[in-house]
Amino acid sequence: MSEPRVRPDPAFALLELYESALPEVYGYLLARCGDRSVAEELTSETFLGAVSACRRPGATPVSTPWLIGVARHKLVDHWRRREREERGLRVVHEAEPDTVDPWDAELDALVTREVLAELGAHHRAALTLRYLDGLRVPEVAGVLGRTVHATEALLVRARSAFRAVYREKEVRDD
Repeated sequence: MSEPRVRPDPAFALLELYESALPEVYGYLLARCGDRSVAEELTSETFLGAVSACRRPGATPVSTPWLIGVARHKLVDHWRRREREERGLRVVHEAEPDTVDPWDAELDALVTREVLAELGAHHRAALTLRYLDGLRVPEVAGVLGRTVHATEALLVRARSAFRAVYREKEVRDD
């Protein structure tokens, strides 16, 4: 009689990738959220989620691009949680105005990062996915769990909010 075989833990493949993927995943998250502690927390969540995912039967092989995809979802989940918290605080405030006007201009990168940090999480998520990650509107809608129409409306409001804060910062800096 032969002894039962012990299957190696599939998470060991992730361990081999960890050292090279860690800076990529962390850098991706830090560039989008601008907060070291949030980026560290989300990086940790990404790798913990990857361990669980690679242990499932039929799991896809783990790679750095796959981990960045997981990180993107963790970041969106973080922004959703923040939005829910902010929505509760905003209940007593007036709703944002809906204005539509295209705005194609070169923006100062530092001011842009500051402005994104001041926006609500839902606006920050939509703008980051659309303009920093370069996703098309239907892809943004899929990641955010919204319809394409709702995502287009969200992007209009997000651009309007971004524009207002950006211009306010320009006036203050002059």
